[in-house]
Amino acid sequence: MRHGEVFNPDRVLYGRLPNFRLSDDGRRMALSAAEYVRSLERPVHELIASPLQRAQESAEPFAELFGLTPRIDPRVIEPTNVFEGKQMQRALRNPLNWWHLRRPSVPSWGEPNASIAARMAEAMDAAWQGVDDGDVVIVSHQAPIWITHLHVAGERLAHDPRTRRCALSSVTSFARAEDGSGWVEVAYAEPAATESAVDVGAV
Repeated sequence: MRHGEVFNPDRVLYGRLPNFRLSDDGRRMALSAAEYVRSLERPVHELIASPLQRAQESAEPFAELFGLTPRIDPRVIEPTNVFEGKQMQRALRNPLNWWHLRRPSVPSWGEPNASIAARMAEAMDAAWQGVDDGDVVIVSHQAPIWITHLHVAGERLAHDPRTRRCALSSVTSFARAEDGSGWVEVAYAEPAATESAVDVGAV
């Protein structure tokens, strides 16, 4: 699951910066996501969250509905980004920042996509091995979830961040392939109303 809407009145790219909490709407989104997962009537036996505040707050409704204590896993955190704390439109008008855009396929402005895919796969494998049965909910961020989608599908990891299908409080579901070859994506859902949400600040 991706976290809910963040309180970000200055509309900066927040990345891994501390103290970026959910907005009131973001909390309602997280609750909608948790209620959606509960409506699937599948057993959820573990809850994992990124160390960042917005992810931990988004995990709270799951903890309450499923009676679980969230476990923090740094492997599912937001990627690093040199533009943290900046308003992107203003930053991109400054020629001094253009050097960071030289290799968008890596990308050159932050953690390589391949690194994100590897650590997310490691976290998912560990979560799968850590439960005897049932599902695991992982609360993460847009870039790690989308890059996991690309990795699992065997697609190129290089992409335009503006094209990601990963709305606030969306739920992207993966399962182990029946032949044991790895992961497959099995579902995507947007249980929270996000039409009026401010989705600015994701890496």
